Amino acid sequence: MTLSTRLLVAWFLIAGLATVLFLSSILNQVPSSVRQASEEVMVDSANLLAGIAELHWNDGFTSDSPFSNAVKRYLARPLDAQIWSRHKTQNELVLYLTDTQGKVLFHTDASQIGADYSKWRDVSMTLRGEYGARTTRNDPEDETTSFMYVAAPVYQGDELAGVLTLGKPNASLHPFITLAHGYFWQRGGIILLGALLLGAGMAYWLTRSVRQLVDYVERARNGERVSPPELADRELARLASATEAMRQEIDGKAYVEQYVHTLTHEMKSPLSAIRGAAELLQEDDVPAPMRSRFLANIDNESERLQRLIDRLLSLASVEKLKHLEHPEIIDLAEIAGKELEAKGPLAQKKFLRLSLTCAAASQLQGDAFLIEQAISNLLDNAIEFSPPEGEVTVSIEEQDANLLVRIGNQGPSVPEYALDRVFERFYSLPRPDSQRKSTGLGLSFVSEVAKLHHGHIELHNCNIGVEAVLTLARGQRPAIEGNASTTGRTRA
Repeated sequence: MTLSTRLLVAWFLIAGLATVLFLSSILNQVPSSVRQASEEVMVDSANLLAGIAELHWNDGFTSDSPFSNAVKRYLARPLDAQIWSRHKTQNELVLYLTDTQGKVLFHTDASQIGADYSKWRDVSMTLRGEYGARTTRNDPEDETTSFMYVAAPVYQGDELAGVLTLGKPNASLHPFITLAHGYFWQRGGIILLGALLLGAGMAYWLTRSVRQLVDYVERARNGERVSPPELADRELARLASATEAMRQEIDGKAYVEQYVHTLTHEMKSPLSAIRGAAELLQEDDVPAPMRSRFLANIDNESERLQRLIDRLLSLASVEKLKHLEHPEIIDLAEIAGKELEAKGPLAQKKFLRLSLTCAAASQLQGDAFLIEQAISNLLDNAIEFSPPEGEVTVSIEEQDANLLVRIGNQGPSVPEYALDRVFERFYSLPRPDSQRKSTGLGLSFVSEVAKLHHGHIELHNCNIGVEAVLTLARGQRPAIEGNASTTGRTRA
């Protein structure tokens, strides 16, 4: 499970638990809150009816008294009221009057007239001058049969004359309680969904920097040239900087160790030749022709050492780059043409024909100097391995968002075992004419230049000769003016 997933699950569990606990506490308060609101209205109604009963106290509360007739008309009144989700169609109030002894003087249920209600809390507490109320089930086993009763005192002058009690079935409140429960659960679900989306956003935001750092470390481990990411989190930014410093230190140590080892190995041969020739030259009886040959050997091997050091410095400067620092718009055909012209005298020695074909718009974004050096190295190899009176061809093509530089000759095929190794440092094949090897750094340099331009270099055998294919990404494609297909040919 990823870090973002763990954070999301943890946040969802916390938010979900908090939401459920909060809703549970709220929902537990809904029934009592609804009943309290209903009781408050019933208190007002009971006191209003008690005031009306005071006006009719002297008239009595017989079945044909004005008060009784008014209550009968209320009970017979048709109702058609849509209260939120509940449709009210009948009267549900219970009303009764008792004297100071708790005897029922009037009741909406005529069978209860004359009964003794002095023991009921609503009557007894009101007669004592307290607020009287009770909740009683008609069926002790059935919660839905409970009624809520609220009492109000009835006065005659300053004397307490009786008690008026107003009752209402609690079942009439259940639809509103159910509606409130549904409303809160609906809102709770919305809140929980919002919390989930917020948690997902927070998890993404919190782990984004971590993902960037992990991606940087993995790419660096795979040998890619990458710079540490710019992270908003200060601690992670410090970690990225420390990781980059550690990587550079480790790479630097390994780089130096490897180069010292390989350089020592490559310098042994020319140094041994120089030392042997110098020792022989120290002898007094060395003939002049042999002395000249020994001096020429020293000169050739010194030149070889110089080339080796120069190539190593060039390769090292390219390898330490993570990206192109100042890319510019360059014309690949123009660079290839200049390099072909520069190689003209070298090709003339072997009577080689040089040709350039450009079948695409050849502009790209890159480093002109590095690309010049890469094409120059490829041309050197193509010329050195070409037979006399052969041909070296250079063609530029477009493939998707890349430009391909194909450099081919008519020389001998490259052994299959060497096709994948020719781009390694210090790996070189003997030249067909002299059987001597080069420094083995030229193609490695070309490979590094290709990587900096988000491309690659390939070498493969053809029916006649060998072809090197240098792939370079265009980058931000510039606007090309004029004809997009040009062809040129240079001979030497």
